[in-house]
Amino acid sequence: AMEKSYKSMFLLLIAISCALAKDAGKKETKETTAKPKLPQTLSRGWGDQLIWTQTYEEALFRAKNSNKPLMIIHHLEDCPHSQALKKVFAEHKDIQKLAEKFILLNLVYETTDKNLAPDGQYVPRILFIDPSLTVRADITGRYSNRLYAYEPSDISLLHSNMQKAMKLLKTEL
Repeated sequence: AMEKSYKSMFLLLIAISCALAKDAGKKETKETTAKPKLPQTLSRGWGDQLIWTQTYEEALFRAKNSNKPLMIIHHLEDCPHSQALKKVFAEHKDIQKLAEKFILLNLVYETTDKNLAPDGQYVPRILFIDPSLTVRADITGRYSNRLYAYEPSDISLLHSNMQKAMKLLKTEL
């Protein structure tokens, strides 16, 4: 009898979860047809037409398998420096074009990988990682106390560093 009640309980749970899954599916379609398509959330405003990875692990995997360099942008939503850099980055046509050649990740949280904070955990900071999964400590901004920081006025330096990351790729790998 006990076994029978477990079976019926199990079947009931399956039925409920199926019904809930169907409901959830319906809700999503209603919302997506009613509302205009929102910009891709993974970009967080850094370039909605670019393809962004969701996690550091996914980004490393993609960089390695595609033989593309990885660009990681650490930033915070409520940081005025991050916001200012994001605006310039997103509006810079050449940067957006060049960014298509990278595996892209922007993080609003710190990873446990110490290699991503070679000189501290500040924002905004941008690091490049080559497909051999080496953090490019040699591609830096103009500040000696925050090597990977960029300000809106450094956008052309960032662009040339992106070009440098692409060039290194061809010469070293």
